[in-house]
Amino acid sequence: MTDSSPQGGTDNTPLRLGTRRSTLAMAQSGLVAQAVSEVTGRDVELVEITTYGDVSREDLAQIGGTGVFVAALREALLRGEVDFAVHSLKDLPTAQPEGLVLAAVPLREDPRDVLVARDGLTFEELPAGARVGTGSPRRMAQLNAYARAHGLSIETVPIRGNVDTRIGFVRDGKLDAVVLAAAGLSRLGRTDEVTDFLSPDTVLPAPGQGALAIECAATSTDLAAALAELDDPYTRVAVTAERSLLAALEAGCSAPVGALADLLVDGQAVNELRLRGVVGSTDGSSLVQLSTTGPVPTSQDDAAALGRELASEMLAKGAAGLMGERAL
Repeated sequence: MTDSSPQGGTDNTPLRLGTRRSTLAMAQSGLVAQAVSEVTGRDVELVEITTYGDVSREDLAQIGGTGVFVAALREALLRGEVDFAVHSLKDLPTAQPEGLVLAAVPLREDPRDVLVARDGLTFEELPAGARVGTGSPRRMAQLNAYARAHGLSIETVPIRGNVDTRIGFVRDGKLDAVVLAAAGLSRLGRTDEVTDFLSPDTVLPAPGQGALAIECAATSTDLAAALAELDDPYTRVAVTAERSLLAALEAGCSAPVGALADLLVDGQAVNELRLRGVVGSTDGSSLVQLSTTGPVPTSQDDAAALGRELASEMLAKGAAGLMGERAL
């Protein structure tokens, strides 16, 4: 039987969890560390790793957003410097690298985007000419499209930085609002700063948004089995469909692609899965937005097939021409 520690340690050896150094990443990893400790009965220590996405000040679209926040963590796993790693699933490239396994996708947090605006304003209440900050072409495309359709006048402004930096732009009066992920603010205990939760009908989230990915070496079979106890099957099915759509579009993590798979409940029973996808030009002038509904997939293969089917329909409607970045 393969030992759960790449270094062949005993069951009393603390497990090493690789994490980015940001406040949000540390908070997320801390939650996972506690859960893993409860499952394994072993202490978990956080090993902070700096990724290229953390140190670069360029826009994500310029540096090629695909994998810039996860490559260093994966390299540490493959070198045996950490036992497992925690990623924001939306940052994870769709291709699984050889030698690593996605051991668990825990229960998803709120996948929506949120607005943090001055004076407690909602999106609809933003004044003409309001400056809205976001580092995401996906958010820009949908916010601008919604504004065009509803007679709103906003300017989307590209920004980088952690949660404090982004919200600081509003506090300092440099921007009227910023758009962030609800899940991140929830994990930081800062949802009281949200002034508007954006409906997926307004802005579809990034594929996998709100979910975490727990990854380990494929050879660490005992550890992978223990981590699998944290897997939420409904979350896994939903994000598999979303990420399959992203992969079939051949789009990278920073391309203007949104996707969300909802479990539809009839009474007390979950009986259908709805998958929605959108691709748009960042100025909001063009959008391809489609959805499909079918039985809840009974396997990851079925979920992936649903994503590929919707992607094929979107490509037929011209989605390829709206994506600035194509995955390598």
